[in-house]
Amino acid sequence: MKIKFLKAHGAGNDFVMVKGFESAQIDYNKLAVKLCDRHFGIGGDGLIVILPPESNKYDFRMRIFNSDGSEPEMCGNGIRCFAHYLHQYGLTAEKLLKIETLAGIITPEILKIDNKTSQVRVNMGRPHFKTEEIPVKIDNTSDYIKEYPLLVDGEELLINCVSMGNPHTIIFEEELDKFPLEIWGPKLENHKIFPEKSNVEFIKIVNRSEIIMKVWERGAGITLACGTGASAAVVAGIKNAYLDNEVLVHLPGGDLVIEWSNQGSDVYMTGPAETVFEGEIEL
Repeated sequence: MKIKFLKAHGAGNDFVMVKGFESAQIDYNKLAVKLCDRHFGIGGDGLIVILPPESNKYDFRMRIFNSDGSEPEMCGNGIRCFAHYLHQYGLTAEKLLKIETLAGIITPEILKIDNKTSQVRVNMGRPHFKTEEIPVKIDNTSDYIKEYPLLVDGEELLINCVSMGNPHTIIFEEELDKFPLEIWGPKLENHKIFPEKSNVEFIKIVNRSEIIMKVWERGAGITLACGTGASAAVVAGIKNAYLDNEVLVHLPGGDLVIEWSNQGSDVYMTGPAETVFEGEIEL
């Protein structure tokens, strides 16, 4: 069996994308592991499946699978690539879309597009802070887990926890190299206080409107960018009074702009999506 695919990336966070209308019987968990393998497959941080909506009130449905086969709730870079795919293949002419995800309805808006690249602004929804919403198992009496001292292998880390529809652990650190991602990422992702595991972001503040970020993604490991992670990091920075309401986020794969106008509003992310190549693969 052959399937057609598009390889795309958003700030270096890369995805294999397939149209799910014709392949409903495929085991996408196993397919993700196969296709995302960088040595024996196409290579990618995840597999994105384009599906019809379950409700006619919306435009499309997105499912995403990490390279290990697990299915996260949402992906900010992925949904920009999703919107880019829809326009590249003429599946819609609408610039503002309502997409069903496991994290709820997400609304990407195409700001600029040509045949290979797009600039997309995404309403990422409202962040959540309660322990049961993230989820995280700690005793916390406030409405936000701020600089909580977590002991990991004898090292005390000050963690901040935010959900953007998926769990994030943010650590502000001036010396980013002090915590190598390949060591500390899996320790934090799989820490016993996170019943659904956690994405992990290490952040260096440049100034009130600019940060540098490194990310370990739950189920994918080190990636070049993470849209929900960038959103969560900026939200945590604003909650901690470190950052202003619009922040440029420097990631290894490129830059994103995150806006959070006030603490009762939605978060907006703006960034690129770009075609890498397309083709056909035998399963």
